[in-house]
Amino acid sequence: MQRLPPNQDIVTDFPVLHIGRIPEFDKKTWDFRAEGLVEYPIKLNYDEFLALERKISVSDFHCVKGWSVLDLEWEGVLFMEIVRIVKPAAGARFASIEADGGYTTSLPVMDLLREDVIFAYNLNGKPLEPVHGGPLRIVIPKKYAYKSA
Repeated sequence: MQRLPPNQDIVTDFPVLHIGRIPEFDKKTWDFRAEGLVEYPIKLNYDEFLALERKISVSDFHCVKGWSVLDLEWEGVLFMEIVRIVKPAAGARFASIEADGGYTTSLPVMDLLREDVIFAYNLNGKPLEPVHGGPLRIVIPKKYAYKSA
């Protein structure tokens, strides 16, 4: 994918595009799970997730609605770090990501094993707001944003 996909317009703000209610974050009940065809399934609370190795990934964010925001700084945990912890089975070819509100997306694991795929909790140095998928969303820069649940 070129930096700016065909028919995209660069915007300087980060538009809000949300279907349904915007979930409220409750630190006491929130959890992150990686399970299925893995050797070591995990269930982490928010503080445990924040304690994982953090990285920064700078990437562009492209919406199928025709807008793109360039050079966003996402901070969080790389997908590859989660893979290292849970050790997927050799036959695990796809990953399903489920976000609050029941939104799910599935992708080939090979599409996620990139240095820029990140479970982000900060955006441009600030906590990721719920209107943009906070407190945590996966960001997959080589895919349109609807895959970044």
